[in-house]
Amino acid sequence: MKDVVLIDVGGTSIKYGLWDSEENQLTDKGSIDTPKTLEGYYADLTEIVNNFKKSHDLAGVAMSTPGAVNKNTGVIEGASALPYIHNFPIQVELEKRFGLKVSMENDANCAALAELDSGVGKGLKNLIFVVIGTGIGGSVIMDGHVHHGKHLFGGEFGFTLIDGYKTLSNVGTAVSLAKRYNEEKGTNYSGKEVFNLANNGDELAQKYANELYHYLAMAIYNLQYAFDPELIVLGGGISQADFLIPNIEKELQKILYEVKIAPFMPVIKACKYRNDANLVGAYVDFKQTI
Repeated sequence: MKDVVLIDVGGTSIKYGLWDSEENQLTDKGSIDTPKTLEGYYADLTEIVNNFKKSHDLAGVAMSTPGAVNKNTGVIEGASALPYIHNFPIQVELEKRFGLKVSMENDANCAALAELDSGVGKGLKNLIFVVIGTGIGGSVIMDGHVHHGKHLFGGEFGFTLIDGYKTLSNVGTAVSLAKRYNEEKGTNYSGKEVFNLANNGDELAQKYANELYHYLAMAIYNLQYAFDPELIVLGGGISQADFLIPNIEKELQKILYEVKIAPFMPVIKACKYRNDANLVGAYVDFKQTI
């Protein structure tokens, strides 16, 4: 197979690289600031692709992007920090400018595909990927493929309700943890700093940290018994904290003790790929799509 240009579009930066088909690996990585206009977006991406064209025989361009990607129409539906990429046939426009086939997939779905292909989910067919960031998103992988859903909302776990009318994104992130702590104490700590306070004995920080573990455990329990995946993978910066999964598992044990009918414990792992996840997953999607 020929080489593939990989592009990961983010709200503040665009990462790019090349999938070297001979070496079967990601190479030639770089990044640029995300343009503020559609014209700038077209110009910058075309320049990236043309630079690779000079020295590589290319099969196409694989893109990871925010938004709800409609694979049938080539339209990025929904909304994101980049309003100019939404709700028109952008895939066709990019193919015209690049002179190459283009595949597009949502960024969380790309990260999940990376873990399935060569990360902690290698060899599996069904997994749930939960991204814990400013909010919570994710992906549902069934039989090796992304489950998009009727409205392209498959994996939007942040919308699920956990405590009354509170969404998981409202209560299940380090950002929300810090907000609750700061509102009560009149401070301005980050989520990481509140976790440090909890680990050093701050009782209020411990209270809110334990609430966070409980909310995430409830979400994981619900996802496990709704989809019954082989594995639940956690992504986002907090996923690499060595205390996160053990504390979630403690909360899951409490849930299983109370819910006698539940016969098994969900299997949870932190993602393997971090900054490269979306690029690697974009290539996996390219293989599946094109």
